[in-house]
Amino acid sequence: MTVQRSAGERSQPLSATEFAATTNAIVDNIEKVIEGKTATIRLALSVMLAEGHLLIEDVPGVGKTKLAKALARSIDCTVRRIQFTPDLLPSDVTGVSVYNQEARDFEFKEGAIFANIVVGDEINRASPKTQSALLECMEERQVTVDSVTYELEAPFMVIATQNPIEMEGTYPLPEAQRDRFTARIAMGYPDQASELAMLDTHGAQDPVLDLTPVSDALVIRRMIETCRAIHVEGVVKQYAVNLCNATRESHDLRLGASPRATLQLLRTARAVAAIEGRDYVIPDDLQALAVPVLAHRIIPTAEAQLARRTTDAIVADLVHRLPLPHDRTPRAARTPVPPPSGQTDGRYDTRRR
Repeated sequence: MTVQRSAGERSQPLSATEFAATTNAIVDNIEKVIEGKTATIRLALSVMLAEGHLLIEDVPGVGKTKLAKALARSIDCTVRRIQFTPDLLPSDVTGVSVYNQEARDFEFKEGAIFANIVVGDEINRASPKTQSALLECMEERQVTVDSVTYELEAPFMVIATQNPIEMEGTYPLPEAQRDRFTARIAMGYPDQASELAMLDTHGAQDPVLDLTPVSDALVIRRMIETCRAIHVEGVVKQYAVNLCNATRESHDLRLGASPRATLQLLRTARAVAAIEGRDYVIPDDLQALAVPVLAHRIIPTAEAQLARRTTDAIVADLVHRLPLPHDRTPRAARTPVPPPSGQTDGRYDTRRR
């Protein structure tokens, strides 16, 4: 039995002007809380528009949870937060059937996963049994309890945080769980100017509490439809396949990127192109996304670990060595009129990066 909960028919895409205005409004709203991290914020928004999930992994105190909460507060939709602890049960996440004495029947009590945006704080502190409760939710966007399947409403996004330094009392995410996260990002320390500004904005009270929504679930669904319509040329698709296949053939890796990674890499590239005001994807989009989308899914060999080669460095090296497509200009962007004499379009420069 399946219980329908999703939005129904597809929404109409937004115009380019509406899309840009909504994107800028969300980014500006989040920047009221997170100073000097525009690129990270735009990447997080790209993951949402790609219908993916985000893993924020960094040292304590750099704003991981604040970024997740600020993104959630910027959109007028259902938001729930889960504090992952060792005693958290799978039923706390998915829900449970409870016997109603008045109706003399079991009724389903929804868990915290039933929201448009689910913020999971310190996800690696929950037991593997509880972590596995997210597998079906994140991949199939549904929850099955007592043989009844409940579909999750769109948009649906899990934003999880974890601390890679303090490992005592934690349970590392298994490969199947990590592969369901579209991208992994790190906040990094702010620059001095941003940290100085933070002392003023965060000194009196938490600025997250002052945020008001600048968009809603319907607009986000329309933005997702806009991203789905972004054109991807055949040579760009082939480049995405070659990039993921290079991880599977690398001597430094014993587990390469999955086909799911290829699909999510292309979806996120579509979202990035839309945010940058283009209606087509270029190989540069895939290059920029290779590390955040692929690095957390792969496993280095023992030799690579002994050489202290990180997965980020391995992926970056593969991107550098993989030849770019010879024809990087999408047909949709071509024009029969040549550029004025002495002028060139730098976007399609074929030099190696």
